[in-house]
Amino acid sequence: MKKIVLSVLALSLIQTATLVQAAELKIGYVNTERVFREASPAQKAQKKLEKEFASRDQELMKLIKQAKEIQAGLERDGVTVAESERRNRERELANLNRDIQRSQRELREDLNLRRNEELSAVQERANKAIIAIAESEKFDLILQEAVFASTRIDVTDKVIKALSDK
Repeated sequence: MKKIVLSVLALSLIQTATLVQAAELKIGYVNTERVFREASPAQKAQKKLEKEFASRDQELMKLIKQAKEIQAGLERDGVTVAESERRNRERELANLNRDIQRSQRELREDLNLRRNEELSAVQERANKAIIAIAESEKFDLILQEAVFASTRIDVTDKVIKALSDK
């Protein structure tokens, strides 16, 4: 009987200690998408990419406009122009469309590569800011991915502010 009472007492002490530890656990959450969207380094990186790829995008738009003009000319003059001229225009349009598709693919690939480079630099800075916040505010755990996170534990604004201050 004495062993049973001691066992129950020990078990309740363990449960109480576990509850006390859980109550002291400080958890935070960072919305990474918001950081990439709202933090000034992320916005600067986005503007840098837009500026870097603006000329290539304009060249692509010129090619698309040229292809539309050739297509409209073919539709407008297709019946009145000689067969050989119509075939030449069709061939020119096919070549232009092929060039456009290739240019679009290359632009997308290059843009994705550069975006990943820029965002990894922002991610690195954000991680340092998160660690600094965790250490200064004595967090036990800060998550970046979660299905649900209460606004009570969301430290995203602090991370964005920390990135903007640097």
